[in-house]
Amino acid sequence: MRAWPENPPGEPGKPGKPGKPGDSEAEDPKGGSRDETEAAIRRAGIDLDPPPPGRHRHGELVHDDDHAHPHVRSERGEPPVIGIVGAGAVGTALGVALRRAGWPVAAVASRDPGRRERFRGLVDGVRAFAEPNALLDEVELIVLAVPDDAIAPLAASLRMYSGQAMVHTSGALGAEVLAPAMAAGTQIGAFHPLVAFADTERAVAALHGATVAIEGDDELAALLATMAEAIGAQPVRLAPGSKAAYHAAAVLAAGGFVALLDAIAELGRVAGLDEAGSLAIYGPLIEQTLGNARALGIRGALTGPITRGDRGTLDAHLATLRAHAPGVLDLYRAAAEREIQLAEQRGALSPEAAEVLRTSLATGR
Repeated sequence: MRAWPENPPGEPGKPGKPGKPGDSEAEDPKGGSRDETEAAIRRAGIDLDPPPPGRHRHGELVHDDDHAHPHVRSERGEPPVIGIVGAGAVGTALGVALRRAGWPVAAVASRDPGRRERFRGLVDGVRAFAEPNALLDEVELIVLAVPDDAIAPLAASLRMYSGQAMVHTSGALGAEVLAPAMAAGTQIGAFHPLVAFADTERAVAALHGATVAIEGDDELAALLATMAEAIGAQPVRLAPGSKAAYHAAAVLAAGGFVALLDAIAELGRVAGLDEAGSLAIYGPLIEQTLGNARALGIRGALTGPITRGDRGTLDAHLATLRAHAPGVLDLYRAAAEREIQLAEQRGALSPEAAEVLRTSLATGR
């Protein structure tokens, strides 16, 4: 577990703008006191008097961004204080899992009030902010659990303080996308759990035994590995430049598999089955095939008419797809082409038999 550095106090900066005498007694146009209005605005994470670029405020003091933050610091050898930006499916499940594992989740930032409140209801004691910049003062490790397209502009709008680290949960992007948020003495990385985040409790349970892809320098990677293990997952450090391929495979394993299930269910309806019936009938076959692949290897698990070179069965399939499920035809043909390649590589199909099957696929559009 990382021993977070004990940073020296930063140098005090310029004082912020003082309020005018009598401000606490003033009334706002809607009839409430100005104190109440300003308090509500500050609770939403909005800075009424933002400091200039490259500096930030603590109370009435303004500091350079690169100064150390002695007021938010875990004990040496203890987990860092965590803040999560994004209270959607991923951020909320991680917040719940980390808190249950005994890691300190201190703050969450989300512009959606409903999501903020739900997060607070599931993770006791967190401070909730509308804007992510307000969270930076509260934590040591910042986790950006936001959609991939939002990560780069979000990182460009943030500036870490010395001693902090920031990671994102994207499976497709590298850690370098966070570089704009860096200052002296900061670290960046990635923490991507290979889990389908469709439901909070199911996702938290699925983290046990799941893979978490991590990125970062050796020190941060060690911390992230410990964090993954704390929530029951297995950390894996990806090779540089491999993130997109890793994530494309994950998409096929999750969304791609769901698309395949939907195609199976569509054909099941032709046979008179509803969705539950198709899952009940074909689910065990899917599970058996996965078990065979684990035991025998992927090529060794291949069975069916393609492996046997059965052109008549292939032609019958293509004909019924054209007639009753044309939306499944392209997916079936793409899978069959891949099966032909595997069968050839395994030696189950001769080049001549493979060519016959490919001719059927090409003419059976």
